[in-house]
Amino acid sequence: MFRKLLYLVFLCLAGLIAGSSPAWGQKPLPADFKKFTTPLLGENVLVFDPSMDNMEIQSVLDTIFKRQTVRGSEFSRNRYALLFKPGRYRLDIRVEYYMQVLGLGRSPEDVIIEGAVRSNTTHGNSVLTNFWRAVENLTIVPSPDSTVVWGVSQAAPMRRVWVRGNLQLFDKGYASGGYLADSRIDGVITSGPQQQWFTRNSSMKSWVGGNWNMFFLGVNGAPAEDWPAKPYTTIGETPVIREKPYLTFEENDFSVRIPAMKHNSAGAGWGNEKSVKLIVNSKEFHVARPGADNAASINSALAKGKNILFAPGIYPLDESLKISRKGTLVMGLGLATLVPVTGKPAIEIADVEGVTVCGFLIDAGEKKSDALLIAGSGVTAKTHGQNPLFLYDMFFRVGGPHIGTAKSCLVINSNNVCVDHVWLWRADHGNGVGWEKNWCANGLVVNGSDVTIYALFNEHFHEYQTLWNGENGRVYFYQSEMPYDPPSVEAWKHGNTYGYASYKVSDNVKNHDAWGIGIYNVFYDAPVVVDQAIETPPWIEDRIRNKIIFWLNGNKESYVKSIINGKGGRIDVNNRKATMK
Repeated sequence: MFRKLLYLVFLCLAGLIAGSSPAWGQKPLPADFKKFTTPLLGENVLVFDPSMDNMEIQSVLDTIFKRQTVRGSEFSRNRYALLFKPGRYRLDIRVEYYMQVLGLGRSPEDVIIEGAVRSNTTHGNSVLTNFWRAVENLTIVPSPDSTVVWGVSQAAPMRRVWVRGNLQLFDKGYASGGYLADSRIDGVITSGPQQQWFTRNSSMKSWVGGNWNMFFLGVNGAPAEDWPAKPYTTIGETPVIREKPYLTFEENDFSVRIPAMKHNSAGAGWGNEKSVKLIVNSKEFHVARPGADNAASINSALAKGKNILFAPGIYPLDESLKISRKGTLVMGLGLATLVPVTGKPAIEIADVEGVTVCGFLIDAGEKKSDALLIAGSGVTAKTHGQNPLFLYDMFFRVGGPHIGTAKSCLVINSNNVCVDHVWLWRADHGNGVGWEKNWCANGLVVNGSDVTIYALFNEHFHEYQTLWNGENGRVYFYQSEMPYDPPSVEAWKHGNTYGYASYKVSDNVKNHDAWGIGIYNVFYDAPVVVDQAIETPPWIEDRIRNKIIFWLNGNKESYVKSIINGKGGRIDVNNRKATMK
């Protein structure tokens, strides 16, 4: 996402104020907020009941919102989950950094918010940095003649939501990417200046607008595809998905429900879904708390066969979290954040089936990790097609909140892995940012076969943003920016090739498919030359469908020669956009 220079200066100053050294604790909430908490989930989870006074709930929500809008809040240490028990509320819920708003019903229809649940412009003149927030599992009934405004960019999912009205995916100025799934929008969705957007398994009255790359997968009411005359990629059914697990409050217990697998599906699934219920108690779960739990206590619980529910907060890890039991669920609330501090991965998942990991930020530590999350101990012929590993809403950062470095963010070695919404980000602003500071070669490396990714956001890494070595991979929607800061043509050249392609499928791969591939460029410093945005074996070229590259800004002597393998139009300051089927 391209940011205006003035806003970059503001963010840098904010970063200086925040400081460059990691600090893991968060600011305590006022003492009188304790009545909204529960001992089970800790002080950073606030639970609201429809019997409570709505004005008092509104005051609590406004206090948290204001706390998360202060200078430096983009890299705040505060994390909050705001939970609503089934019932009807009349509220204006403004959602800011590190706020997750969750309904606790079996269905989104069980929690009704009359008024607004919204994300607006609060920093600068756009929503280009409206990251790290979420809304899930509730119904929004907007006030008469009003529209639900969800002005966001990356890492801001809206899931299992019923909007009984219109939905607007922007506020002031530009917006740069977002995610909507398993939802029903009764009215019109307007994208306005949104540059790219991914929608899956939902329904809408209609869609208005579109700039670069708008993707619809299993969406009832989606616009017809007419690429590249219109920036729409429309596919009628989602081949395989299991919707993200969700927290409920049933029969006076907190539970997690895991929906069943779906094949060739369209529309939201919560009207008639089947699910497995896991009660959040000492038999089924270990509830991890920031400051109280560490890698040893969490690994001990995993070894005992427990699922893990992370309360909001930041968790420095001196050892990797080891997930080795079939069917384990590891779930974060309130953008729970894992930080490996000794150079080991934050999470290592053994090559077992049915594991689910969802709802985390993973920040690289100052000591270099080979990877931040590894799925599978090595390349194997073992398959898990009947019960895949699922990753949902996983967001990775190298630099930004503090100094960090890694070789790669996400490495997938297992077969039959399904990833549903991931943002891999080498920071272009904040703390510890610079070509030689927050070093990371690749955002994503896939070595396993039959890996499927929905909504892949991947930006600013030193080499290939995406490196795909496994067979039968499928990617539905890709949003990527090449790094902003190569210091010279020679510094970003390897062998006789100028620059690194953003999307690289290795030369020995026989089968690979991708749809809706958007790659963008901002080279701020020295002139940069890139041979191609996408690099694949020649027999795969035609299976990379609906491609766009865009020259956004930066050094006016920089250019990208081709879209894929020397084919497709060059982009530069005079010819800023190129597309191919």
